[in-house]
Amino acid sequence: MRTLWQHCHAATMAEGRYSIIEDAAIVTCDGRIEWIGPRGQLPALASGHTVDLGGAWVTPGLIDCHTHAVFGGNRSGEFEQRLQGVSYAEIAAQGGGIASTVRATRAASEDELFASARQRVLALMRDGVTTLEIKSGYGLDLINERKMLRVARRLGETLPLSVRATCLAAHALPPEYAGRADDYIAHICDEMLPALAAEGLVDAVDAFCEHLAFSPAQVERLFIKARELGLPVKLHAEQLSSLHGSSLAARYQALSADHLEFMTEEDAIAMAEAGTVAVLLPGAFYFLRETQLPPMDALRRHGVKIALASDLNPGTSPGLSLRLMLNMGCTCFRMTPEEALAGVTVHAATALGLGDSHGSLEVGKVADFVAWQIERPADLSYWLGGDLPKRVVRLGHELSN
Repeated sequence: MRTLWQHCHAATMAEGRYSIIEDAAIVTCDGRIEWIGPRGQLPALASGHTVDLGGAWVTPGLIDCHTHAVFGGNRSGEFEQRLQGVSYAEIAAQGGGIASTVRATRAASEDELFASARQRVLALMRDGVTTLEIKSGYGLDLINERKMLRVARRLGETLPLSVRATCLAAHALPPEYAGRADDYIAHICDEMLPALAAEGLVDAVDAFCEHLAFSPAQVERLFIKARELGLPVKLHAEQLSSLHGSSLAARYQALSADHLEFMTEEDAIAMAEAGTVAVLLPGAFYFLRETQLPPMDALRRHGVKIALASDLNPGTSPGLSLRLMLNMGCTCFRMTPEEALAGVTVHAATALGLGDSHGSLEVGKVADFVAWQIERPADLSYWLGGDLPKRVVRLGHELSN
């Protein structure tokens, strides 16, 4: 059905800019944008339904391109311990840290993981999120990684939300492979990843490249296997140290390299040449009280596309609001509100391999958008928390509140 949406202003985010259309009209048909422009230039089209948006500002649906939304357990107790002076090493020695999440995730049933993840995802959706990436990485064996990825698929099938599932089996070393990281990487490459890909559960492959996780050489083995399977890659890189993982990601035309606090200018050049998106995660930066800022000037100077994401996870960024990350991107990383909004729309879409279909209000793209009752687009970065009045449209149909 054709629908005309009018009495609005549009921040289309085409080319990563606001690209504002005052007094805009949007025509949608069969889940796509058929026409967008100034209302006075609206062409004659077959009649359909007309919706008055009440002077709202319309943006693309928000895209959270880096989450770990599926997990078991809760680590708020560790948060409290850290604030009382207990070190991460001491918490880990007590069985805490990622090991505790792995135990809880393995112990949870698929239905239990789905129920808990659904509540977190609904919180993100209340912020205007219409597309979401969900990573595995707390199962660390075939049975439990499969369980997590099945939950991610199920969320996309049962909620009005587009979900991309990323296999992050190389997130940490499971206890049964203690001291045998090379063997675990071989297990992922030879058994886990081929099986999960054959079942249609994987849209991309990710890894954690750090001294406390996996080396660049180990990650490259995983990337080679992903290429053989026809899967794009992503990478957690340069969060805690400089291993030039982002340059490695660029060599394999990665969709994105994420975190990046310790990346170098050479890394930025490599990413720019490869078209690899820099996904910044201010929630983790804030929650861990880090001080090393990503090299924003180098990213801008070399034209690297910059996305923002919640990094929703139980240990380092329990963030349930993508819109809050817009403010954190501005206050912590000195991004402009325009850059921040591009970071959760058009550049986030590119980071998920969806740049041709999502992330901006352009003819032919999916009709996912949000009509916000705000004064200007910068309000989305300005307001801290709260539920801004909005109407969410997905595939051309308005969602009920």
